[in-house]
Amino acid sequence: MKFLKRHTNSILLCLCEILVGILLVIDPLKLTTAILTVFGIVLIVIGLINVISYFRSDAVQASANQSLFKGLFSLTAGIFCTVRSDWFLVAFPIIAILYGVAVLIAGLLKIQWTVDLIRLKLGKWILPAISAALSLICSVIILSNPFDAAYVILGVFTGISLIVEAVIDIVALFAISSVSESGFSD
Repeated sequence: MKFLKRHTNSILLCLCEILVGILLVIDPLKLTTAILTVFGIVLIVIGLINVISYFRSDAVQASANQSLFKGLFSLTAGIFCTVRSDWFLVAFPIIAILYGVAVLIAGLLKIQWTVDLIRLKLGKWILPAISAALSLICSVIILSNPFDAAYVILGVFTGISLIVEAVIDIVALFAISSVSESGFSD
């Protein structure tokens, strides 16, 4: 129970990665379109709330909060996301580069985790090392050809890599937690 309390955020993040990975493997194009549509709807609702808030507020307070601008901006962005989600698919190479950089950063953080385990003589460093290697390999693949027209292949590959990395991270958390609880005090 102590383990779950301490690592709840990490486990939830890994479970989300697994879910997104599964959805990417099933149909990356539909997942991306669905995410953009939902995001657009949320922006539209936020925009409507801000516009209504502007007109229901005192004129001085409303001008200070700039609710009308925020509302109109959110409405515009929301409509764009829902109506023109195909634009984002065209801009996918830029998104792929950003994702590749994020995966690279995650891999570098996992290297830190691995080296920390080695230096602290906690053992069980092999799982974070494998996860770091997978992250670095994935980032190199993504960054080496982000302009590839094979969006679906990249989506499936990304989905599988997310699932594998998340599972390895969960196993590593359990393994490292058992080592640290038995012989190392935090």
